Amino acid sequence: MANWLVTRQLTQVSRRLTALRAELAVIAEQAMYLDDDAADAELRAIVSDSDRDGYHARHESGHATAMQRHRAKVVDEIARLERRQDDLLDRMAR
Repeated sequence: MANWLVTRQLTQVSRRLTALRAELAVIAEQAMYLDDDAADAELRAIVSDSDRDGYHARHESGHATAMQRHRAKVVDEIARLERRQDDLLDRMAR
């Protein structure tokens, strides 16, 4: 593969990694708040014995779980791109 093409692909992978790492930082901050909200809602549901509070707790827990799944997908994508970056660097060294 031409060296310029590898360089171009490396640049694209690097930009995507930078964006994903920034997104991961935002996800971590949001997940912290979502987890706190879910825990608070669960405690309120236990104390109040209200169906409405139970629904709210399940709803908040669903948001926290969805954010955890999203975080896992972003972490997997970062790992995949890091492997791709390593492969491209190996090609460039040849």
